[in-house]
Amino acid sequence: MNKPTRRRRYPHSNLFFATCALFVSVAMLTSHSANAVLADELSDSKWDYAPKLLRPFWEGDTIEGESMLFIKDATSGTAKASVLFPIDAVLSVHNSAGNMTYEAGRDYLWKPGTREIILPARSRIASFMPADLRRPDDSQKYKLTHRDGNGEIFFGAKLEYHNMQTCITYKHDVEDWSKIIPKFDEQALPRTIGRLRKGQPVSIVLIGDSISSGCNASGWAGGAPYQPSFPGLLEQHLEARYESKVQMTNPSVSGKDTRWVLSTIDLVVKPKPDLVIVAFGMNDAAGRSAKEYQANTKAVMTKIRQQLPNTEFILVATMLGNRDWPRLKQELFPQYRDALKELCEPGIALADMTSIWAEFLKRKQDWDLTGNGVNHPNDFGHRVYAQVLSTLLVPAPAD
Repeated sequence: MNKPTRRRRYPHSNLFFATCALFVSVAMLTSHSANAVLADELSDSKWDYAPKLLRPFWEGDTIEGESMLFIKDATSGTAKASVLFPIDAVLSVHNSAGNMTYEAGRDYLWKPGTREIILPARSRIASFMPADLRRPDDSQKYKLTHRDGNGEIFFGAKLEYHNMQTCITYKHDVEDWSKIIPKFDEQALPRTIGRLRKGQPVSIVLIGDSISSGCNASGWAGGAPYQPSFPGLLEQHLEARYESKVQMTNPSVSGKDTRWVLSTIDLVVKPKPDLVIVAFGMNDAAGRSAKEYQANTKAVMTKIRQQLPNTEFILVATMLGNRDWPRLKQELFPQYRDALKELCEPGIALADMTSIWAEFLKRKQDWDLTGNGVNHPNDFGHRVYAQVLSTLLVPAPAD
């Protein structure tokens, strides 16, 4: 059983820190990935699959349910947040749970062609001071010292950030994201896509860390709107788009990294997967070199193919963790992405969340996108994960 590491004096070993300490965002609701998967399954009865939520954010002119967190200026008290694209028209603004819809003029203000939303004085939308996202030193279960040394990053175990955030659906001018978004290529994953096209059952195994375990998706945390995490969303979307039965097996475990997965190969191959999604990097970013990260990933694929020679792979370059947490070596994330890219060939595809997240953070703040304040996506982020993965497996609809 993988338990979160409490405050303690860490050994100097980077590997120990990577595997046992870095993923402080390990779920407090559950300490094993099986529970995370179960939470998603239980949420299915309350969650209505909607194809529009799985339409890639870079396609078309509408963004569905983008998350934002309103922060008040310490001097003026004005609360603002930014969105990804300049707004042409706001279609709806609601709380993350989806049970409160806000009114333009009364609750929020915006100007066409800008990316900024401002809250008037009597807005019903939640807003916070910068100090609300910090905690005093040594006041939390995990030590998350802020980069500037002024207290700690506020850690949200379940729905804390979800409840602070607001969601917006809006229209915008189309932008070109072609340099960093995935592209459907049937030759990249021919066997898996061929089985899906023929309506044959497909077995997928996702092996990863607590992001893959589903942490901080609302369904995992047991709160409205009970959205599944990205593995559940991907499974639903593939079954909706193809007349195939998709079996998603998820033995991911919070706090783990590329070295750990080398010892779990038998668990990965047991369901006889047609496709294995390998999703690590956040925990490795304690200091593991890109060369070792690549070697571990390559060894994982080699070991799997020794038993299942026809298995195909998607390698996930992870989202970025909070830039204000110095324990994460931010320079490693693009190095890991490039290392995975070098492994790609027919039968091995790259899901590049790193580049997309980096672009997001040019336009928004970590607190707009995080599920726990540190290194998990929120509902919007889990949807983006599913959008990126599904793009590799599902052709875009004809115009």
